[in-house]
Amino acid sequence: MNSATETNPYELAKVAADFVVDKFGSKHDILAVLGSGWAHAASVLEATNEISVTEIPGFTKPSAIGHGGSLKSVLVGNSKVLLLTGRTHLYEGHGVNSVVHAVRTAAFAGCKTLVLTNAAGCLRQDWGVGATALISDHINLTGFSPLTGADAPAPLHGRFVDLTDAYSLRLRKIAHQVDSTLHEGVYMGFHGPHFETPAEIRAARIWGADLVGMSTVMETIAARHMGMEVLALSLATNLAAGISGEKLSGEEVLAIGKASATRVGGLLANILKQIDIESQKS
Repeated sequence: MNSATETNPYELAKVAADFVVDKFGSKHDILAVLGSGWAHAASVLEATNEISVTEIPGFTKPSAIGHGGSLKSVLVGNSKVLLLTGRTHLYEGHGVNSVVHAVRTAAFAGCKTLVLTNAAGCLRQDWGVGATALISDHINLTGFSPLTGADAPAPLHGRFVDLTDAYSLRLRKIAHQVDSTLHEGVYMGFHGPHFETPAEIRAARIWGADLVGMSTVMETIAARHMGMEVLALSLATNLAAGISGEKLSGEEVLAIGKASATRVGGLLANILKQIDIESQKS
């Protein structure tokens, strides 16, 4: 790589995409990102090939507990899916371009659809811990945007991207075909890694948030910029700060994720299958 490639995130993503296509032998249709609590989907979906993210130009191995460090190629019906077994978060300190590098790489590798998963704090006591929800919109309180800095090369969208329909209604309807009991709500993204304060959660509720977390928002913005359709699912691993009166911990998040693993892993696999079925109709 030359110095221009190393400093321009889009050029670096193109290099990474070429590497992935060469390693897997073809372009792909969907990128699915496994967040905390969703790792079981990797065992439900049988991979035809797998590479460590440390081999791919520009990728950083996630440091968050419970996040894997591989990219898998999975065939779901007639759709070729890239399955990323862990993500890089803003709080890991590698910069926003590292957070969205996988999304840009996948887009350049042919993916038109992005499916994101995460663990989230829940503001809705009526949903309860362990609930699964589709994200219908987000509020970005990270203080960052992946569109800051280098402008994207043509024919990509300009810097000022419309986020009116950031989370695809079409894909949410497909997800409801798989599980009609899925909740829908607004996700508020924080920088982290500390949990939110009770005062911040009270403010989040006033602003209309149902879920809070430390991921997803940057990836969604980058994906829409790259022309991808986005579906995002949250696993409610805890009631947000100040709601239950209990202190929050990363161990609690991991425990609920582990207890829900089989259910949400199967859910994600079935949603991917349904997306493939619907894609064959168009």
